[in-house]
Amino acid sequence: MDQHRYIAKTLKGLEEVLATELINLGANNIEIQRRAVEFTGDKALLYKANLYLRTALRILMPIASFKAVTPDDVYEEVKKINWEKFMDLHTTFAIDSTVYSEEITHSKFVSYRVKDGIVDWFREKYDKRPSVSLTNPKLRFNVHISHNNCTILLDSSGESLHKRGYRANQTEAPISEVLAAGMLLLADWNGESNFVDPFCGSGTFLIEAALIALNIPPCIYRTSFGFENWKDFDKQLFDEIYQDDSAEREFEHQIYGYDISRRAISIATDNIKSAGLSKYIKLYVKSIDDFEIPDGKYLMVTNPPYGERLNPDDLVGIYRSLGSALKHRFAGNTAWVISSERKLLDKIGLKSSIRKDLLNGALECSYNRYDIFEGKRKEFLSNT
Repeated sequence: MDQHRYIAKTLKGLEEVLATELINLGANNIEIQRRAVEFTGDKALLYKANLYLRTALRILMPIASFKAVTPDDVYEEVKKINWEKFMDLHTTFAIDSTVYSEEITHSKFVSYRVKDGIVDWFREKYDKRPSVSLTNPKLRFNVHISHNNCTILLDSSGESLHKRGYRANQTEAPISEVLAAGMLLLADWNGESNFVDPFCGSGTFLIEAALIALNIPPCIYRTSFGFENWKDFDKQLFDEIYQDDSAEREFEHQIYGYDISRRAISIATDNIKSAGLSKYIKLYVKSIDDFEIPDGKYLMVTNPPYGERLNPDDLVGIYRSLGSALKHRFAGNTAWVISSERKLLDKIGLKSSIRKDLLNGALECSYNRYDIFEGKRKEFLSNT
């Protein structure tokens, strides 16, 4: 099968995690970029990348590259592309643009000129034009301009891959599924212990943890991908990949989620049921002060409140209670905590062994690892 060049987009701080995922999937010529990883592979790998990658937002295929100083230069170059290789008069499409250029400063205007170039290419050939659709296009093109270098890419994913398809309901501002999965992989979660989240909200960490433990493709619940509208879509090949469950594995431990909000637990219950994972996840309405760890080894990954709808005193109390729970009820285990407020993380009262910078939406966050020692820390270190 022919090899093509692709670009997988991701979130800040997850580039190396995504590169590792791609290597494990069989991708070649891996090159880490800013919030992206470039790679090569065949059509089967493209389908697998959309289905299996946990930390990818989109998989893009470059179709043309050229120099452009003005939006009109972009228009003229776009008109040189043979657009019938990708679409016809009945194909609806949309354009997304990302621009880093001193000469070309308006991304929306670039999108308009690319649209004009595609439309005029068809109009000059057939005296008819395809239609733009902003809500549900058959094809989505991405335009990337860096200085004078312009690349046109075809989006194989359609909707962002963080939209897994299992979410039946959500709380306010839930953490992105891609970020949650990336945090779990950064924490080396592999399903070989129990898992706990004491601030589980709508259940994103719980579900993503179960999917990793069971090795279930994260996007198996989606109803469609962008590549299904490509002219060279191979339905038989995709069906074979989609129906192959040979890599799935058993999970012999348990995942526990706690939240003080009954509404959040109700929403998490719906999402877990939608994902078909109720067997593996137990939920409890409990505050961090009442939070109880069952027997056994655990990994904790959690996203405590940062400040929305809570006053500073409440927040300080929550982080102090989390620290107390870790010190007195979590000995011998590892916890990872993300927060945009480093002053609040200090209230946990433990020294982090690893700190990573991540973005949660627009918030710059610190993702900290805490090793909770049995006995004194010095004794633990002397025995390692």
